[in-house]
Amino acid sequence: MRRNVRRGMSFEAVAIIAIVVTVAVTYLAFTKEIPFRGKYDVTAVVPNAQNLKPGAKVRIAGVDVGKVSKVEGVEPGEGEAGAARIKMEIAEKGRPIHKDAELKIRPRIFFEGNFFVDLQPGTPHAPELGDGETIPINQTSNAVQLDQILTSLQTDTRNDLRNVLDELNKAYNNGGAEAINRTTRYWAPAYKSTAIVNDALLGRNEHDLSGYIDGAGIVADALTRNRRQLQDLIRDLRITAGAFSAEGDELRRAIDELPRTLRAGQTSLAALNAAFPSLRRFVADLRPGVRSSLESINAQIPFVRQLRGLVQRSELGGLAAALRDAVPSLARLNRATVPLLEQVRPASSCQNEVILPWTLDKIEDPDFPAIGPIFQEQTKPLVGLAGESRTHDANGQYFRVSLNSAQFATATLDGRFTLTDRPPVGANPPKPKGRPPLRPDVPCETQEQPDLRTQQTRFEGTFKVREAPAELEEKSREIAVAWLQNELRKTGRDDDVKVSEKPVLPAEIPLVGKGAR
Repeated sequence: MRRNVRRGMSFEAVAIIAIVVTVAVTYLAFTKEIPFRGKYDVTAVVPNAQNLKPGAKVRIAGVDVGKVSKVEGVEPGEGEAGAARIKMEIAEKGRPIHKDAELKIRPRIFFEGNFFVDLQPGTPHAPELGDGETIPINQTSNAVQLDQILTSLQTDTRNDLRNVLDELNKAYNNGGAEAINRTTRYWAPAYKSTAIVNDALLGRNEHDLSGYIDGAGIVADALTRNRRQLQDLIRDLRITAGAFSAEGDELRRAIDELPRTLRAGQTSLAALNAAFPSLRRFVADLRPGVRSSLESINAQIPFVRQLRGLVQRSELGGLAAALRDAVPSLARLNRATVPLLEQVRPASSCQNEVILPWTLDKIEDPDFPAIGPIFQEQTKPLVGLAGESRTHDANGQYFRVSLNSAQFATATLDGRFTLTDRPPVGANPPKPKGRPPLRPDVPCETQEQPDLRTQQTRFEGTFKVREAPAELEEKSREIAVAWLQNELRKTGRDDDVKVSEKPVLPAEIPLVGKGAR
């Protein structure tokens, strides 16, 4: 007998499945989340939470990508008063979110009061924000509330706005609208130029635009601090605009000339623009020197203080006042000195380029070697000249010539003879072949310098003295006596010293030194 076997699931399995399904449906109905799925949390610090509640939507470009899970205030010291920290759960479709992401709290409907988080995910080149990381407060902002708008529109602001609108109404009613319509054909090139200017305002380096904005903020702050001056400026601008309006025809003709002027200036501006790269490199190279110039300036400050004291009225200032009368005369003297200096310059150049090198030269002579250069040797003959007063005493030249027994006679360059007891060995320097070249038509410094390095040559024109006939000896004695008397007259000693025509005998020589004539 076969036993009946029940097929299918047991009642216990069906009950367990029913319970699990019921729990899952209940969880999804209340939490609206799929369990056991990984979460991507992002935290942001905002200046003001603005009644943002947990569960508020997080949107990127209007698409829901997550929700706010927690809103809490920040601890003192972590941010400014009223700041809050919000924690958001981001779905997978909202990733990636980069570190330069920006966040704004916006109202869903203007008068509803509900808010959502508008998230800008950042630029692709920035690194991705990690799970649990925080978007800083400088990258977040809040929505502007209606009460804030109304608060900014105070009575004076509303009056100013009313005046502006009234003036605009007058301008549009008096031909302003037609004038604007006529300018529409110029908008396309104007917008193009404005786009170029706006692109240039972005700058080429990092923080160029932020630096400009900081500077503009300083200017705006200065304008708000000086409201009176700002009102005067606006009133003056109104007067200026009125003057332009009164001279409309002339202004229109000037504006007609402006395009031609700009076209003419484009060449100069292009050259100026081409010079900027070199100027930037020059500034970059100059920057280290400018940085290091502070120490140099600090070192010069004591000197500047002393110089300031030197030029004060009690010092050089008073001296300058005293010399004021003499300055015109000095100026005339300077002008008159120019021709003299033009004459002195060739002489100075000749002295430096020709005469001075010659005096530093040294004469090379194996028989009579020079001890020093020419400027030292040329003063030594002065010693012999100092003894010229003893020429006519007992040791003088004339008596030595008379007492020497000359054996040789040598013809000199001036047509005379030199009597010596021995024949000359040679001549150094030798007799030049001709006068050194001299060109008076060229400056002295370009002339050929004298060369004193010579070789000893044989002395020509020397012959031995022989016994002469009586008549020739008598004739020679007369010529010698006449020459000696002439030389005495030149020296002014012809009254003190007498020349005798008779030969001196050996016995009479001792009497010469005792005044015998």
